[in-house]
Amino acid sequence: MIGRLFFLICFLMATFAPLAVLAQSTDPKLVPDVSQRKISIESSFTGANLLLFGAIIYPRGVAPEGEIDVAVVLRGPSQAITLREKQRILGIWVNADSHEFLSVPGYYAVASSRPLKKIVKPRTADIYELGVDRLQLSPSGSFESKNKRRFEAGLVDLNKRGGLFRQYNNRVEITDSVLYRARLYVPSSVPVGRYTAETLLIRNGQVIMADDSVEIEVRKAGFERLVTVLADRYSLIYGILAVIISVLFGWIAALIFQRV
Repeated sequence: MIGRLFFLICFLMATFAPLAVLAQSTDPKLVPDVSQRKISIESSFTGANLLLFGAIIYPRGVAPEGEIDVAVVLRGPSQAITLREKQRILGIWVNADSHEFLSVPGYYAVASSRPLKKIVKPRTADIYELGVDRLQLSPSGSFESKNKRRFEAGLVDLNKRGGLFRQYNNRVEITDSVLYRARLYVPSSVPVGRYTAETLLIRNGQVIMADDSVEIEVRKAGFERLVTVLADRYSLIYGILAVIISVLFGWIAALIFQRV
């Protein structure tokens, strides 16, 4: 209901916006939004479906000639990650080599109205990091390009299998070149923090408008939040409580086994 109401408002804005205001600019404007600005992670949390939607407002209310495409990107907070490679030596798996990446998004999902390779040029895709294979992961140190590609491919593959890197083609629906919407799935394993939803308007292989003003907060709630706060802010109390709980459960288990 809320999404449909927003669609109607956006359509009216795009159709009946004052021409004097729109005439001041030759570039279209984006009016993006999401179905929810906060996601709470509790013990029963199994994931969330986010609806990213909005409207494209054109100067004088007239869409330009040619096909318009839209891509939406949902990105989680970046973090440093050390990737270790295991090798089997004398029948035992050991860490053989490792590399650190300084800027890896905790979650990355991109959806587009058509396959990205068909709507955006490679250089533009690199600039805007459009696509899982276009992410700038910022490896630290210097090592051979062959090893760099191997470790980057391994990191991307791990995040893909974990559901943290996602790419959807033909997922953005565009109505009358004005309204757009896309659904993205956020798995339960995502890290907490501030997420940014960015909308990009694409024409003739170039991004003609980008808007990243929509932020989403993913946070823990309930007992999970209590444990996180204790561990981060009151580490001493958290450690004492952990010891007390461990001793208590051990004592209860001993009583049970004595009776059995």
